[in-house]
Amino acid sequence: MLDIKYIRENAEAVKKNCENRLADIDIDALLAWDIKRHECILALDVLRAERNKGSKNKPSTEEIEEMKRKKEAITKIGPLLIEAEQRIEELLFKVPNLTHPEVVVSKNENDNPILEIARQPKKFNFEPKDHVELAEALDLLDLEKATEVTGAKFYYLKNELALLEFALIQYALEKLYKKKYTVFITPDLAKDEVIKRAGYNPRGESTQIYNIEGSNLSLIGTSEITIGGYHMNEVLDETSLPKKYVAVSHCFRTEAGSYSKYSKGIFRVHQFTKIEMFQFVKPETSEKAHQELLAIEKEIFNGLEIPFRVIDHCTADLGAPSIRTFDLEAWMPGKPNKENKMGDWAEITSVSNCTDYQSRALNIKYKKADGTKEYLHTLNGTAIAITRALIAIIENYQQADGSIIIPKVLRQYMPGKIKIIKK
Repeated sequence: MLDIKYIRENAEAVKKNCENRLADIDIDALLAWDIKRHECILALDVLRAERNKGSKNKPSTEEIEEMKRKKEAITKIGPLLIEAEQRIEELLFKVPNLTHPEVVVSKNENDNPILEIARQPKKFNFEPKDHVELAEALDLLDLEKATEVTGAKFYYLKNELALLEFALIQYALEKLYKKKYTVFITPDLAKDEVIKRAGYNPRGESTQIYNIEGSNLSLIGTSEITIGGYHMNEVLDETSLPKKYVAVSHCFRTEAGSYSKYSKGIFRVHQFTKIEMFQFVKPETSEKAHQELLAIEKEIFNGLEIPFRVIDHCTADLGAPSIRTFDLEAWMPGKPNKENKMGDWAEITSVSNCTDYQSRALNIKYKKADGTKEYLHTLNGTAIAITRALIAIIENYQQADGSIIIPKVLRQYMPGKIKIIKK
């Protein structure tokens, strides 16, 4: 969340930022409640001081009656203060983070500048197929049975495709372990309060979160939530920074509001495995850390020899906690483009700098050498989102006979160092 003091002092700039980011939030209402809270605190301070002053001497009958009136006034103001604080917090969570000055201002979420094309789209001397046709023909994927057992947008991975999931996990973890990242396997659930303070909406019609009925727990949509909450309410020592973590978890998403988006096969699903990078850093190093995480994502997909490009989210496409977000988009030969021809780019990773937006809400600070404390900056980046990485591999490594070559860097993690998947 943003600092309320900053909002007070920069109200018009915050309003403009909310407008640019399509955030429906009434800043004037927030500031009105802030004034109300301040008035309640002042009134309580005055009343308590007067009551305490009167209690030091033996009071007269009139003074006793006056003290009773002050007590009643205090009793009435208390709930008003609580309401004001609740309203302020509720509204603060709707205010998005500030925006990096280099981010393009646009109200069109597709207006994202392309920063780099790392590899050109693959050209085939045959008509390429999509991942569903290829995987089902090789008995690697069963969507029909998953729909019967669980529902739409779930899946069974089978045979070599199931093994490829574990190969991708090992590939990413080995690379990150060598870079001195601490490896985690996190819980798949988190408290609603932690989810909210990480910048996600855990309840309500627009939530992407699955809630556990009768509890304050929900399934996580990313381990950014569980790793972000790992140091909640802590003060870290400056000498321990930066903290570099990589976490494996299952991710669960309702995909609410995605009915018009591309969702064939395992591209947009309700459950998948993801390897997520996360850093806790000092404010002055967060931009450098952002570039480091992006470089790792590029290294991972260059190693897989997947064609990809880097895009920079415009204001309309930024998530609330992020000041700036880069995506890697892989070339997917089986994805229809705007002209309804086969072949298009699609998001496979995302890396965001959230500055102190999450740490302020989660109350995570660090202690400097001079003893002062400051909120940390947090960053997160996808190492590999398994299902989309699998699609990119299947479609880019397909052969004319329907077989699929396994990327060289993954073969060491496959039983028997399998090189090709075929009938």
